[in-house]
Amino acid sequence: MRPQFTPPDAHSIASPSSPFSASDRRLNALARHLVDASPAMDSQNPNYTVSASPTSGFHADSVFAHVVRAPEDPILGVTVAYNKDPSPVKLNLGVGAYRTEEGKPLVLNVVRRAEQQIVNDRARVKEYLPIVGLADFNKLSAKLILGADSPAIQENRVTTVECLSGTGSLRVGGEFLARHYHQRTIYIPQPTWGNHPKVFTMAGLSVKTYRYYDPATRGLNFQGLLEDLGSAPSGAIVLLHACAHNPTGVDPTVQQWEQIRQLMRSKALLPFFDSAYQGFASGSLDADAQSVRMFVADGGECLVAQSYAKNMGLYGERVGALSIVCKTADVASRVESQVKLVIRPMYSNPPIHGASIVATILKDRDMYNEWTIELKAMADRIISMRHQLFDALRAKGTPGDWSHIIKQIGMFTFTGLNSEQVAFMTREYHIYMTSDGRISMAGLSTRTIPHLTDAIHAAVTGVV
Repeated sequence: MRPQFTPPDAHSIASPSSPFSASDRRLNALARHLVDASPAMDSQNPNYTVSASPTSGFHADSVFAHVVRAPEDPILGVTVAYNKDPSPVKLNLGVGAYRTEEGKPLVLNVVRRAEQQIVNDRARVKEYLPIVGLADFNKLSAKLILGADSPAIQENRVTTVECLSGTGSLRVGGEFLARHYHQRTIYIPQPTWGNHPKVFTMAGLSVKTYRYYDPATRGLNFQGLLEDLGSAPSGAIVLLHACAHNPTGVDPTVQQWEQIRQLMRSKALLPFFDSAYQGFASGSLDADAQSVRMFVADGGECLVAQSYAKNMGLYGERVGALSIVCKTADVASRVESQVKLVIRPMYSNPPIHGASIVATILKDRDMYNEWTIELKAMADRIISMRHQLFDALRAKGTPGDWSHIIKQIGMFTFTGLNSEQVAFMTREYHIYMTSDGRISMAGLSTRTIPHLTDAIHAAVTGVV
């Protein structure tokens, strides 16, 4: 016979003057749990009583009471504010994600096909991946950004590891450099994606800026860029947006890229590319990788962070890769061994599902071709939104030269609107964007362009 368990008297243990120990109190909690679970002792029973826990009221001040509330992320906070707005005409142009003409998130048909194929494969298991991730994914990702015929790949001078989308790739690369590179200063463009300085600072690097955007022309401050990189200390790390610069949508020309390359190589500056929009900017995967390939073709070293969030619509899957191009295969092998030591204590190994989707698409010729068609359709819709907005502003006679809207490229446009004008548009027109005037062209549609045009016109003519 198992001994019967008799719960202690709850009232006596709950008494503030009770001499019972912490273990007794835990026993009491267990007893109450068992009593609560008994069908005979529920809240409908007239003899059922609930006593306060002996610890309630003790230590009323949390050990975290000193923690202050952090401000909302300036980008993600836009969506939080948008979601709280009950207005039927509200428009979210802050989100960095593609939307259809109907304003809905898009899952690519080819992604659904690949996912179905993966799900139907009964041989697939859910075992851990290696620290560096899915081998096929890594190999195919390097080829996508560097080119299938890249000498660096053929000579095994590239180490590629799967990471948690673009952000994770930047963080792993930054931490590797902080541990093993002789310079710990990284120069980032001014402006840049709001997360860049935080990612690299947390990785252990010192962040400085170089001039990039010219507010007067709403284009590239190329002379300022060359001057700042020219005065950077030899060996410094330089963050470069491979294409579709975020937030400005302003990219160097091929000729300007060549000048940047020559300057950086002459000063032994280390390029760290952030490639978040390959194929999403121009619609061509090769054209959008041209800047990276120029730097790899000269035999020099560089880092490349890739993201499949935008170009495959895998935002929530968090799929990315970090490629480090080295001088020799031996160096690449040793570099990979150290990158593993960055990843292992950070998140141990990456997830399998999203990387499997990417690998399935990239290694199947039919799926790859289908992807390029869908990718170009997304890029073309964004380009169409640029032209429609430009034409609408010109037709309305909105003061100013708005040609930068069609000259810029990619998901975002730097409108030139100031923070007061942005606040006005949010307050009066329920249009949400980051305070620097950046709008997501992917969030627009033919239906919403007139509303945005009216808001911009009112802001420009009525707010200084």
